[in-house]
Amino acid sequence: MGKKLISTGSDFETKMAYSRAVVQDNWVFVSGTTGYNYDDMSISDDVVTQTEQCLINIKNTLERAEAELSDVVRVTYILPNGSDFEKCFPILRKYFGEAKPAATMIIAGLADEKMKIEIQVTALKSQNK
Repeated sequence: MGKKLISTGSDFETKMAYSRAVVQDNWVFVSGTTGYNYDDMSISDDVVTQTEQCLINIKNTLERAEAELSDVVRVTYILPNGSDFEKCFPILRKYFGEAKPAATMIIAGLADEKMKIEIQVTALKSQNK
């Protein structure tokens, strides 16, 4: 099948020379995704709102890769403030409640102080697609 690169066309991807996602055979590797609304490049200052926007962005990227959130097998959450993570649990259950991927949470600084969470996923597309 080979490798396919997926881009949103954002300045971030151009400046840092990366793809929003890389599809290799049935695997989809989605880059760390933040809570920016790519339509108007706005970002909420609320971690829960950012979490939802991250997952909307990831869902849209997976669809471009012909995959779904239910295909996600691994997720990494990165937050500058670890105490914010529990606030995100309802949103995480909403999007990953059925898939229940393997997960890791890391506390680390992000590229912009406005960013309160970054989420990276790996998906394995169903053989039935």
